[in-house]
Amino acid sequence: MDQRAELSEFLRSRRARLKPEDVGMPDHGRHRRVPGLRREELAQLAGVSVAYYTRLEQGNAQNVSVEVLEAIGRALRLTDTEQNHLTHLAKGKAKKKRASAARAHEFRPALQELMDAMEGVPAYLVGPRLDILGWNRMAAALLGDLSQLPPQERNLARHVFLDPASRSLYIDWHAKAVDVVSVLRLCAGCYPDDPQLTALIGELSVKSEEFRSMWAAHTVAEKGHGVKRLRHPVVGELTLAYETLKLPDAHDLSLVTYHAEPGSKSAESLRLLGSWSAEQPVRT
Repeated sequence: MDQRAELSEFLRSRRARLKPEDVGMPDHGRHRRVPGLRREELAQLAGVSVAYYTRLEQGNAQNVSVEVLEAIGRALRLTDTEQNHLTHLAKGKAKKKRASAARAHEFRPALQELMDAMEGVPAYLVGPRLDILGWNRMAAALLGDLSQLPPQERNLARHVFLDPASRSLYIDWHAKAVDVVSVLRLCAGCYPDDPQLTALIGELSVKSEEFRSMWAAHTVAEKGHGVKRLRHPVVGELTLAYETLKLPDAHDLSLVTYHAEPGSKSAESLRLLGSWSAEQPVRT
């Protein structure tokens, strides 16, 4: 991926979402040819010259300081995740992570044993490209049997955008898709030279118009926690909370778990799903 172009497009997209009134600046009613703040307004807020900010927005981040990036981040009202993404793009720190990206596909057998021991809890292990590296029986029952896919297709982004079943599974499919794109965009900022990640983004861009549109929005987010509503073909609708647990010795790997509120209808449905999955043949 072209790091200069990514930096330029990210800054433009964040500037375009702000209005003068959002940052306490007067809007004198002058016609604006494009949405958002002007470059000179953003430069004023950040305390840098217009020429300096213009060079940065054009992708020229040579010798830019962390202090300047933080000032621009405050002016753009960036979240902590967006600020980190901006720093990766501008300072090129992501290049140091290329080696760990390759190692992320190797995980200890004990992690699979842990997931298998989590009875009644759907759990799967995801890598930096959103590759699904391991899962337990409950995850297969909830999300689909990944063992029937070639290893290179076991990917959360591919599942959401290229598997028609995902649109029935996730009741709010659009919100799920935005979450996935935001996490993948953050991954791309960390690993700009990863050929497999570049190939994945290219494939999704060619095959999904919705992915192209969401990718162009330049949203970034960490995979965290929340609630998802699903419609399962066997047990019906479920409302499940999910948690993303970063592994302390492999920060590029995350353990994702789903659970239902105790005593709820979804908890009973999850229990029934567990009973149903136990009756299914084990595939390897």
